[in-house]
Amino acid sequence: MNGTPRALNRVLLFIIGAVFLAIGVLLVLLASVPSFASWWHGWSAGVWGSAEGAFEQTRLPGRQESWLWIVAALVVIAIIVAMIAWLSQQGKGKANFLVSGEDDGDVEGLVTIGGGVAEQALRAALADRPDLAGASVATYEFKGQPGLRVRIQPRQGVAPHLLATEVSQLLEALDLVIGKKTPVLLHIVSGARAKFTRAERVR
Repeated sequence: MNGTPRALNRVLLFIIGAVFLAIGVLLVLLASVPSFASWWHGWSAGVWGSAEGAFEQTRLPGRQESWLWIVAALVVIAIIVAMIAWLSQQGKGKANFLVSGEDDGDVEGLVTIGGGVAEQALRAALADRPDLAGASVATYEFKGQPGLRVRIQPRQGVAPHLLATEVSQLLEALDLVIGKKTPVLLHIVSGARAKFTRAERVR
């Protein structure tokens, strides 16, 4: 419901995980396989020698430094900028107001209802339910319109469709209170907490 780039995040996590896995396998092979360690030392020495030769051949006129260091610095700066841009996209789309518009009554004016009002009301209504292991409510903007994302975690043995019906009734009551039908994403999840926590009246 928000603007978080989930596909990009998964790709980056896969790449980072593959890199760490390769490093771990390499370290294990270096420590446990003598023939591989000997090959690695010879290969890495050749690569290091080639790198030194490349730096010597690309020295700046009248200086000992290579212009490859400038390229490396620019690459590092580009990576930092890309990381900042990536971090700025995380959680993007969160809205501050659930209702914002002109009043349709006799008195002209602007009516705004903060998202925190709906969030706190729903959290309070869901907090003491013995059939829930956890619940969270957040306000997000979706296609230019504010809406609610309700995430609930039922305990083991709770029927999801009955729980969804009861939560939908709470949302309908909220619509009556604020005077506007609000788009809602209801997300029912399960996890270890739902399996290992005790329920008072459901199992």
